[in-house]
Amino acid sequence: MLTTRATAIALTCMLVATAASATHAADDPDISKGSCDLLSFCVGVNVPGKGGDHNGGEDKKGTESSSGNKKAVRDCHVRRMDPQPPPGSEYYRDGKAVYEQVCVTDGQDGLIDIQFVGADPGQGPPAVDPAVVAQQVVDKMRLEGPDIASPRAAGRYTVGVPLWMWVNQSATTYGPNTASASAGDVTVTATAKVSKIVWQMGDGSTVTCAGPGTPYTGSSAMVESPTCGHRYSATSADAPGGRYSVTATSTWTIDWQGGGQSGQLEEIRQSDMQVAVGELQVVR
Repeated sequence: MLTTRATAIALTCMLVATAASATHAADDPDISKGSCDLLSFCVGVNVPGKGGDHNGGEDKKGTESSSGNKKAVRDCHVRRMDPQPPPGSEYYRDGKAVYEQVCVTDGQDGLIDIQFVGADPGQGPPAVDPAVVAQQVVDKMRLEGPDIASPRAAGRYTVGVPLWMWVNQSATTYGPNTASASAGDVTVTATAKVSKIVWQMGDGSTVTCAGPGTPYTGSSAMVESPTCGHRYSATSADAPGGRYSVTATSTWTIDWQGGGQSGQLEEIRQSDMQVAVGELQVVR
């Protein structure tokens, strides 16, 4: 985009060196309001304009000397770089809007390589993404893995006998869990609840339960759990420590809405348990 890079850099250094003390034209960027380096970048400058890409901020300078000779006319305007520099570019500045000043002198096209870095003039604060705020809500919830009620670490279970699995329910271990967070003028409210629990039983079996499971009662005798259960077919004698390692993994589904948008997030949490499984001994 530069026609003569060396000339552009020289002009840039001259302009930046004198900008802090010079009085800027009404339509010129006020470089003295920002912080400039020795080459071309300024931070926090005041870029005037009417919004949009600011192509209207022109600075046309032309004067006539006492001898009647017309001096060079310098026509400059500031515009937002389009497209904006991507991450990794030498002009990228942490996601801030980048502007350039284009100058034409006596009809000779050229670019004085000055980049203006700062908030987008006339656009107000950057828009808040409700999806980002939704994730902040999830962080506030402090969601945990299942609070396993059965099987119990202190229990002893028997090959071939139905094992009932269930979890205790609370806001942080099962839900529902509702919270809100705000950023700028955007407020997002979300509700989280466990949609399923996948049990890895330690013997190679996997059981998926859509709910928290059903607590066992003595009157249930030897029947299968109506909602979440398993039968071991071998003892845990050969497992490390003589126990099966049981892992319960919950999937949290979070529905959120706010800032004129809505969506759904998913979080995974897990808990572990060691289970001893033996055989029923028959005495004759």
